Amino acid sequence: MIRITAPRSFAWGVGLALGAAVISGVSIFVNGFAVRQLPDPAVYTTLKNGVAAVLLVGLAGLAVRPAAVRAVSPRSWGWLAVIGVIGGGVPFILFFTGLAEASAPSAAFIQKTLFIWVALLAVPLLGERLGGLQVAALGVLLAGQALILAPVGITWGPGETMIAVATLMWAIEAILARRVLRTVASPIVGAARLGFGLVILVGFLVATGRLGVVVGLRPEQWGWALLTGGLLFGYVATWLAALKRAPASAVTAVLVLGAPITAALQAASTGSLALGPSAVGLVLILLAGGTIAILTVRRPAASAATA
Repeated sequence: MIRITAPRSFAWGVGLALGAAVISGVSIFVNGFAVRQLPDPAVYTTLKNGVAAVLLVGLAGLAVRPAAVRAVSPRSWGWLAVIGVIGGGVPFILFFTGLAEASAPSAAFIQKTLFIWVALLAVPLLGERLGGLQVAALGVLLAGQALILAPVGITWGPGETMIAVATLMWAIEAILARRVLRTVASPIVGAARLGFGLVILVGFLVATGRLGVVVGLRPEQWGWALLTGGLLFGYVATWLAALKRAPASAVTAVLVLGAPITAALQAASTGSLALGPSAVGLVLILLAGGTIAILTVRRPAASAATA
Protein backbone atom coordinates (compact mmCIF):
# COMPACT_ATOMS: atom_id res chain seq x y z
CA MET A 1 0.00 0.00 0.00
CA ILE A 2 1.34 3.44 -0.98
CA ARG A 3 1.20 5.99 1.82
CA ILE A 4 1.54 9.67 0.92
CA THR A 5 2.93 12.01 3.57
CA ALA A 6 3.52 15.77 3.48
CA PRO A 7 7.07 17.09 3.93
CA ARG A 8 8.17 18.12 7.42
CA SER A 9 8.68 21.85 6.94
CA PHE A 10 7.40 25.07 8.46
CA ALA A 11 5.91 26.03 5.10
CA TRP A 12 3.82 22.86 4.98
CA GLY A 13 2.87 23.36 8.62
CA VAL A 14 1.59 26.86 7.92
CA GLY A 15 -0.20 25.65 4.79
CA LEU A 16 -1.95 22.92 6.76
CA ALA A 17 -2.83 25.44 9.49
CA LEU A 18 -4.42 27.66 6.85
CA GLY A 19 -6.40 24.66 5.64
CA ALA A 20 -7.51 23.96 9.21
CA ALA A 21 -8.53 27.63 9.56
CA VAL A 22 -10.74 27.38 6.47
CA ILE A 23 -12.37 24.20 7.77
CA SER A 24 -12.81 25.82 11.19
CA GLY A 25 -14.46 28.88 9.66
CA VAL A 26 -16.92 26.71 7.74
CA SER A 27 -17.51 24.43 10.73
CA ILE A 28 -18.38 27.29 13.10
CA PHE A 29 -20.95 28.56 10.62
CA VAL A 30 -22.48 25.11 10.03
CA ASN A 31 -22.38 24.15 13.73
CA GLY A 32 -24.28 27.30 14.66
CA PHE A 33 -27.20 25.95 12.65
CA ALA A 34 -26.72 22.20 13.22
CA VAL A 35 -26.65 22.37 17.03
CA ARG A 36 -30.19 23.78 16.96
CA GLN A 37 -31.45 20.80 14.96
CA LEU A 38 -30.75 18.31 17.74
CA PRO A 39 -32.57 18.25 21.10
CA ASP A 40 -29.46 18.46 23.31
CA PRO A 41 -26.04 20.09 22.75
CA ALA A 42 -24.23 17.32 24.67
CA VAL A 43 -25.85 14.64 22.51
CA TYR A 44 -24.99 16.62 19.39
CA THR A 45 -21.35 17.01 20.45
CA THR A 46 -21.02 13.32 21.31
CA LEU A 47 -22.41 12.18 17.96
CA LYS A 48 -20.32 14.69 16.00
CA ASN A 49 -17.15 13.67 17.83
CA GLY A 50 -18.03 10.01 17.42
CA VAL A 51 -18.29 10.37 13.64
CA ALA A 52 -14.96 12.20 13.53
CA ALA A 53 -13.33 9.58 15.77
CA VAL A 54 -14.36 6.74 13.44
CA LEU A 55 -13.03 8.63 10.42
CA LEU A 56 -9.74 9.40 12.19
CA VAL A 57 -9.29 5.73 13.11
CA GLY A 58 -9.85 4.90 9.45
CA LEU A 59 -7.30 7.53 8.41
CA ALA A 60 -4.75 6.11 10.84
CA GLY A 61 -5.33 2.65 9.37
CA LEU A 62 -4.70 3.93 5.84
CA ALA A 63 -1.87 6.39 6.50
CA VAL A 64 0.16 4.71 9.26
CA ARG A 65 2.08 1.48 8.95
CA PRO A 66 1.17 -1.19 11.53
CA ALA A 67 4.79 -1.22 12.67
CA ALA A 68 4.53 2.49 13.55
CA VAL A 69 1.46 1.81 15.71
CA ARG A 70 3.23 -1.04 17.50
CA ALA A 71 6.24 1.22 18.04
CA VAL A 72 4.22 3.70 20.14
CA SER A 73 5.56 3.32 23.67
CA PRO A 74 3.35 2.74 26.72
CA ARG A 75 4.43 6.17 27.97
CA SER A 76 3.23 7.77 24.73
CA TRP A 77 -0.08 5.90 24.95
CA GLY A 78 -0.45 7.34 28.44
CA TRP A 79 0.04 10.87 27.09
CA LEU A 80 -2.39 10.13 24.25
CA ALA A 81 -4.99 9.15 26.84
CA VAL A 82 -4.37 12.43 28.67
CA ILE A 83 -4.79 14.34 25.40
CA GLY A 84 -8.08 12.52 24.86
CA VAL A 85 -9.35 13.47 28.31
CA ILE A 86 -8.25 17.13 28.37
CA GLY A 87 -8.72 17.77 24.65
CA GLY A 88 -11.45 15.53 23.30
CA GLY A 89 -13.59 14.89 26.37
CA VAL A 90 -13.82 17.01 29.52
CA PRO A 91 -13.46 20.48 27.91
CA PHE A 92 -16.35 19.80 25.53
CA ILE A 93 -18.58 19.02 28.53
CA LEU A 94 -17.38 22.11 30.38
CA PHE A 95 -17.75 24.34 27.34
CA PHE A 96 -21.30 23.37 26.43
CA THR A 97 -22.43 23.29 30.06
CA GLY A 98 -20.91 26.72 30.62
CA LEU A 99 -22.41 27.99 27.38
CA ALA A 100 -25.89 27.43 28.80
CA GLU A 101 -25.08 29.66 31.80
CA ALA A 102 -22.67 32.29 30.49
CA SER A 103 -23.54 35.46 28.64
CA ALA A 104 -23.00 35.26 24.88
CA PRO A 105 -20.28 37.99 24.70
CA SER A 106 -18.38 36.41 27.59
CA ALA A 107 -18.46 32.90 26.14
CA ALA A 108 -17.38 33.93 22.66
CA PHE A 109 -14.53 36.18 23.78
CA ILE A 110 -13.08 33.80 26.40
CA GLN A 111 -12.86 30.89 23.97
CA LYS A 112 -11.26 33.06 21.28
CA THR A 113 -8.29 33.85 23.57
CA LEU A 114 -6.98 30.30 23.10
CA PHE A 115 -4.05 31.38 20.90
CA ILE A 116 -2.79 33.73 23.63
CA TRP A 117 -2.67 30.96 26.23
CA VAL A 118 -0.93 28.60 23.82
CA ALA A 119 1.71 31.24 23.08
CA LEU A 120 2.28 31.92 26.79
CA LEU A 121 2.70 28.19 27.49
CA ALA A 122 4.75 27.38 24.39
CA VAL A 123 7.62 29.68 25.30
CA PRO A 124 8.58 28.04 28.64
CA LEU A 125 7.32 24.51 27.95
CA LEU A 126 8.29 24.01 24.30
CA GLY A 127 11.16 26.47 24.05
CA GLU A 128 9.47 28.42 21.26
CA ARG A 129 10.75 31.90 20.56
CA LEU A 130 8.56 34.92 19.93
CA GLY A 131 10.16 37.96 18.32
CA GLY A 132 8.92 41.47 18.84
CA LEU A 133 7.01 41.47 15.56
CA GLN A 134 5.30 38.19 16.44
CA VAL A 135 4.28 39.48 19.86
CA ALA A 136 2.88 42.61 18.24
CA ALA A 137 0.97 40.51 15.71
CA LEU A 138 -0.53 38.42 18.52
CA GLY A 139 -1.63 41.65 20.22
CA VAL A 140 -3.26 42.83 16.98
CA LEU A 141 -5.03 39.47 16.66
CA LEU A 142 -6.43 39.88 20.17
CA ALA A 143 -7.53 43.43 19.38
CA GLY A 144 -9.25 42.20 16.22
CA GLN A 145 -11.11 39.57 18.21
CA ALA A 146 -12.17 42.19 20.75
CA LEU A 147 -13.58 44.39 17.98
CA ILE A 148 -15.56 41.50 16.46
CA LEU A 149 -16.66 40.02 19.79
CA ALA A 150 -16.84 43.24 21.78
CA PRO A 151 -16.52 42.23 25.46
CA VAL A 152 -19.18 44.74 26.50
CA GLY A 153 -21.23 43.98 29.59
CA ILE A 154 -19.17 40.91 30.43
CA THR A 155 -20.06 39.33 33.73
CA TRP A 156 -18.28 36.47 35.48
CA GLY A 157 -20.05 33.50 36.94
CA PRO A 158 -19.91 29.68 36.96
CA GLY A 159 -20.57 29.54 33.22
CA GLU A 160 -17.65 31.81 32.38
CA THR A 161 -15.42 29.83 34.74
CA MET A 162 -16.25 26.55 32.99
CA ILE A 163 -15.54 28.06 29.56
CA ALA A 164 -12.24 29.52 30.80
CA VAL A 165 -11.17 26.15 32.23
CA ALA A 166 -12.12 24.43 28.96
CA THR A 167 -10.09 26.98 26.99
CA LEU A 168 -7.05 26.46 29.23
CA MET A 169 -7.39 22.68 28.88
CA TRP A 170 -7.38 23.02 25.08
CA ALA A 171 -4.27 25.21 25.35
CA ILE A 172 -2.50 22.59 27.49
CA GLU A 173 -3.61 19.93 25.02
CA ALA A 174 -1.92 21.82 22.17
CA ILE A 175 1.35 21.86 24.12
CA LEU A 176 1.15 18.15 24.96
CA ALA A 177 0.17 17.25 21.41
CA ARG A 178 3.12 19.19 19.99
CA ARG A 179 5.46 17.15 22.21
CA VAL A 180 3.84 13.79 21.48
CA LEU A 181 3.81 14.52 17.75
CA ARG A 182 7.60 14.52 17.77
CA THR A 183 7.53 10.72 17.92
CA VAL A 184 3.94 9.71 17.08
CA ALA A 185 2.19 10.09 13.71
CA SER A 186 -0.52 12.76 13.64
CA PRO A 187 -3.32 10.34 12.52
CA ILE A 188 -2.65 8.22 15.62
CA VAL A 189 -2.78 11.31 17.85
CA GLY A 190 -6.03 12.43 16.21
CA ALA A 191 -7.68 9.02 16.59
CA ALA A 192 -6.59 8.84 20.23
CA ARG A 193 -7.71 12.39 20.96
CA LEU A 194 -11.29 11.85 19.86
CA GLY A 195 -11.37 8.12 20.65
CA PHE A 196 -10.46 8.50 24.32
CA GLY A 197 -12.51 11.68 24.47
CA LEU A 198 -15.55 9.84 23.13
CA VAL A 199 -15.43 7.49 26.12
CA ILE A 200 -15.71 10.52 28.40
CA LEU A 201 -18.59 12.03 26.40
CA VAL A 202 -20.58 8.79 26.26
CA GLY A 203 -20.01 8.31 29.98
CA PHE A 204 -21.37 11.80 30.57
CA LEU A 205 -24.53 11.00 28.58
CA VAL A 206 -25.02 7.79 30.54
CA ALA A 207 -24.46 9.53 33.90
CA THR A 208 -26.93 12.29 33.06
CA GLY A 209 -29.55 9.99 31.56
CA ARG A 210 -29.32 11.50 28.08
CA LEU A 211 -28.13 8.49 26.11
CA GLY A 212 -31.70 7.48 25.32
CA VAL A 213 -32.14 10.68 23.30
CA VAL A 214 -29.94 9.17 20.59
CA VAL A 215 -32.52 6.44 19.85
CA GLY A 216 -35.22 8.93 18.99
CA LEU A 217 -33.23 11.03 16.53
CA ARG A 218 -34.66 11.53 13.06
CA PRO A 219 -32.68 10.73 9.86
CA GLU A 220 -32.09 14.43 9.11
CA GLN A 221 -30.68 14.92 12.60
CA TRP A 222 -28.25 12.06 12.00
CA GLY A 223 -27.40 13.78 8.73
CA TRP A 224 -26.33 16.92 10.57
CA ALA A 225 -24.19 14.84 12.92
CA LEU A 226 -22.52 13.14 9.96
CA LEU A 227 -21.88 16.44 8.17
CA THR A 228 -20.40 18.25 11.17
CA GLY A 229 -18.50 15.12 12.22
CA GLY A 230 -16.90 15.06 8.79
CA LEU A 231 -15.88 18.70 9.16
CA LEU A 232 -14.44 17.99 12.62
CA PHE A 233 -12.47 15.09 11.15
CA GLY A 234 -10.97 17.38 8.52
CA TYR A 235 -10.16 20.03 11.10
CA VAL A 236 -8.46 17.70 13.60
CA ALA A 237 -6.50 15.90 10.86
CA THR A 238 -5.12 19.12 9.34
CA TRP A 239 -4.61 20.86 12.71
CA LEU A 240 -2.49 18.02 14.12
CA ALA A 241 -0.57 17.64 10.86
CA ALA A 242 0.20 21.37 11.06
CA LEU A 243 1.16 21.12 14.73
CA LYS A 244 3.65 18.36 13.88
CA ARG A 245 5.45 20.68 11.45
CA ALA A 246 5.19 24.21 12.86
CA PRO A 247 5.34 25.89 16.31
CA ALA A 248 2.20 25.61 18.42
CA SER A 249 2.05 29.39 18.93
CA ALA A 250 2.07 29.99 15.16
CA VAL A 251 -0.44 27.24 14.33
CA THR A 252 -3.04 28.41 16.85
CA ALA A 253 -2.58 32.04 15.77
CA VAL A 254 -3.09 31.15 12.10
CA LEU A 255 -6.28 29.29 13.06
CA VAL A 256 -7.81 32.65 14.00
CA LEU A 257 -8.00 33.34 10.26
CA GLY A 258 -11.09 31.14 10.29
CA ALA A 259 -13.03 34.13 11.68
CA PRO A 260 -13.18 35.98 8.33
CA ILE A 261 -14.37 32.75 6.67
CA THR A 262 -17.24 32.49 9.14
CA ALA A 263 -18.04 36.19 8.70
CA ALA A 264 -18.13 35.80 4.90
CA LEU A 265 -20.52 32.85 5.14
CA GLN A 266 -22.75 34.71 7.58
CA ALA A 267 -22.80 37.73 5.26
CA ALA A 268 -23.74 35.51 2.32
CA SER A 269 -26.57 33.89 4.27
CA THR A 270 -28.02 37.12 5.69
CA GLY A 271 -27.17 39.50 2.86
CA SER A 272 -25.55 41.98 5.26
CA LEU A 273 -21.85 42.80 5.51
CA ALA A 274 -19.91 43.40 8.72
CA LEU A 275 -19.57 47.14 9.29
CA GLY A 276 -17.87 49.44 11.77
CA PRO A 277 -15.71 47.87 14.49
CA SER A 278 -16.41 44.31 13.27
CA ALA A 279 -15.09 45.14 9.80
CA VAL A 280 -11.97 46.72 11.30
CA GLY A 281 -11.49 43.64 13.49
CA LEU A 282 -11.66 41.32 10.50
CA VAL A 283 -9.06 43.39 8.65
CA LEU A 284 -6.75 43.35 11.68
CA ILE A 285 -7.10 39.56 11.94
CA LEU A 286 -6.23 39.10 8.27
CA LEU A 287 -3.18 41.37 8.56
CA ALA A 288 -1.89 39.90 11.83
CA GLY A 289 -2.60 36.29 10.91
CA GLY A 290 -0.95 36.75 7.54
CA THR A 291 2.08 38.36 9.18
CA ILE A 292 2.51 35.44 11.59
CA ALA A 293 2.16 32.95 8.73
CA ILE A 294 4.84 34.73 6.68
CA LEU A 295 7.22 35.08 9.63
CA THR A 296 6.87 31.37 10.41
CA VAL A 297 7.53 30.29 6.83
CA ARG A 298 10.63 32.50 6.67
CA ARG A 299 12.19 31.04 9.80
CA PRO A 300 15.68 29.65 9.12
CA ALA A 301 16.08 25.89 8.82
CA ALA A 302 18.08 25.88 12.05
CA SER A 303 15.02 27.01 13.96
CA ALA A 304 12.98 24.23 12.43
CA ALA A 305 15.41 21.66 13.73
CA THR A 306 14.90 22.82 17.32
CA ALA A 307 11.13 23.39 17.17
